[in-house]
Amino acid sequence: MSELTYPAVQDYLASLVPPREKEMQEMEAHAEKNNFPIIGPACGYYCYQLARMINAKSIFELGSGYGYSTAWFAKALKENGGAIVHHTVWDEELSKSASIHLSKLGFDGLVKYHNAEAVETLSQTDGPFDIIFNDIDKQAYPASLDIIKEKLRSGGILIIDNMLWSGRIFDKKDVTPATEGVRDFTRRITSDSDWIVSLVPARDGMIVAYKK
Repeated sequence: MSELTYPAVQDYLASLVPPREKEMQEMEAHAEKNNFPIIGPACGYYCYQLARMINAKSIFELGSGYGYSTAWFAKALKENGGAIVHHTVWDEELSKSASIHLSKLGFDGLVKYHNAEAVETLSQTDGPFDIIFNDIDKQAYPASLDIIKEKLRSGGILIIDNMLWSGRIFDKKDVTPATEGVRDFTRRITSDSDWIVSLVPARDGMIVAYKK
């Protein structure tokens, strides 16, 4: 029997994702070349699947980079009949880059761009949302949970990236703010009876939580 390793599993999961549009492939190549953190094809496709499964029409991203995760959500929204995914990022250049990529993918009119702090923007944006995706600085994860819970509809889905944090959560000596943020968020949401929570060990780990 072949040895089962984490990298081998991740490569296998990625190999199962259907071929992406040329623009999506270019976004993936850019991330690899520049060591830019994106959720990758396996997690992106899973986000797309979840959005399709619940017929999502309103999605808010906390931390959107140059639009790779946004593209998966926008693809689902387009197939669901329309509505809006909120792309939120501090960096104006990332926001501009996202708008170019997403326009080439045919998602004009499906994305609203916010060049601002993500959690504060969520608090000021009318909800509720069908899906909230969280990929901000990890030390800020715990403080974001209350506003997320307020803005997500009952029956909605919360997706949180980097919940395995490259294995640093298992190192007891690592008490950096980012690592402790991931641990604290995980403890909070898994001990809250208002959520049904699973941690999916794809790429760097995604928590998928259903709000009762």
